[in-house]
Amino acid sequence: MKKLTFIVFMAVISFNAFAQGKTDKPLRIIAIGAHPDDCDMKFGGTAALYAQLGHKVKFLALTNGDAGHQSMGGGVLGKRRRAEAKKAGEALGVEYDVLDNHDAELIPTLNVRHQVIRKIREWDADIVLGLRPNDYHPDHRNAGIVVQDAAYLVIVPNVTPDTPPLKKNPIFLYMQDGFQKPYPFSKDIAVVIDGVMDKKEKAFASHESQVFEWMPWLMGMTESDIPTEEKERLSWVNKTYLKETVLDDTGLKSLKKWYPKIDDSKVKYVEFFEICEYGKQPTDKEIKYYFPMLK
Repeated sequence: MKKLTFIVFMAVISFNAFAQGKTDKPLRIIAIGAHPDDCDMKFGGTAALYAQLGHKVKFLALTNGDAGHQSMGGGVLGKRRRAEAKKAGEALGVEYDVLDNHDAELIPTLNVRHQVIRKIREWDADIVLGLRPNDYHPDHRNAGIVVQDAAYLVIVPNVTPDTPPLKKNPIFLYMQDGFQKPYPFSKDIAVVIDGVMDKKEKAFASHESQVFEWMPWLMGMTESDIPTEEKERLSWVNKTYLKETVLDDTGLKSLKKWYPKIDDSKVKYVEFFEICEYGKQPTDKEIKYYFPMLK
């Protein structure tokens, strides 16, 4: 019995030392999407909250987006989308990297895996967010696969040896999607983002080539359907893309778990995250540490 008590005591001491030792050190989060604008839509609000609290966030687009437009493409579009990403990052208070892999051609090759491993290591990430590998767009699926492939290897010294390995495996999370097969997205963590929706709207609207040109064209809209004044455009972005969260049973359960005293009738916008099995498996107490906005 004494031995068991000692083990439990040491476990508590170990966790407290871990938490206290990192209290004053900003968390480092990297969100990885296939294209410029992927992370903004799925993680923009939570990223803004992290930034407000003094933590460090990087968005990484694995392609330059040089195919996503109805009337322009190639280097000109890629350059434009890189500039849009920079503007979006400034709106959220995060860094934004865009790799030079071609849009609509992303494959989870060894080279791309090395790129992702280097970026995660260079950022010294505590949390890595990616896409689930089931999606309508092959770039999204392959971006999800390559992040999964990097999940364990970021701590292996002999893999991508030109960049020092991490000393610990980060928490790997999936950003939300609505796809049902092979299984629906699991709403493991909920973050209310009502207070920073203005920043998310501004960041997403910064991707003008996509938000006001390419995606409306795909939806059959005409130029006359798109507002021109900034305030109207932000409102239109909200109603068209960043709609209020509809809480189903699983979403409401997650919200109540992480915000037990909240009045859910007053919550408008929530970002959900699923814990990937391949990284560090956090306890609920650790999740509150890694998501300080939940405290």
